[in-house]
Amino acid sequence: MKKLFVNRHAKSSWDHQGLSDFERPLNNRGFEDAPKMAERLKSRKEKIEKFISSPAKRAISTAQIMAEYYGYDPDKIEQKPELYHANNGTILNLINDFDDAFDSIIFFGHNPGITDIVNHIAGAQIHNLPTCGICRIDFDIDEWKMVSAENGKLIYFDYPKNN
Repeated sequence: MKKLFVNRHAKSSWDHQGLSDFERPLNNRGFEDAPKMAERLKSRKEKIEKFISSPAKRAISTAQIMAEYYGYDPDKIEQKPELYHANNGTILNLINDFDDAFDSIIFFGHNPGITDIVNHIAGAQIHNLPTCGICRIDFDIDEWKMVSAENGKLIYFDYPKNN
C-alpha cells in the first residue's frame, strides 16, 4: 500500500512586481494556512515519511512550514526542479521514480499540474485544488512505478477554507 499526499503551495504574494514568478513569496494568508493544514494532517494521525517540493519560493516555503509543524526536519525536504509548473506527464514520471522504501510521500507543487495529476491518477473530478489544498490518494501497490491513470483512490480532499 502506498499513500500519496498532493499539496498545492500556500497563497503567494503579488506585491513584489520586480520578482520573477519563481521567487514569489507567501503572503500573510499563506503563512497562516500552511500551519493550519499541517495541524489537520497531524490531527488525522497521518504518517508521512518523505517530503518533496518544487524549489519555487512559495512551494518550498509551504513545505518547510508544514514540515516544521508536522515534525519533519525541513532540511530533509527533497527539492525537485521539474515540479515547478510541471504538467501531468512530468509529475507522473516523478511519482513513478519515487523511492519504494517510502510508503507515504507528500509533494508540493503548482496548478494546473497538481489538480490534473490528482484527477488523472485518482479518477477524481476536482475543478481546482485551492492554494494549500491537500489530497490523499491511496494505491493498492508495492512500487511507485505502478501508479498510473485511475489506479488510485482519493481518500480526501481538504483545503484551508473547508471548515
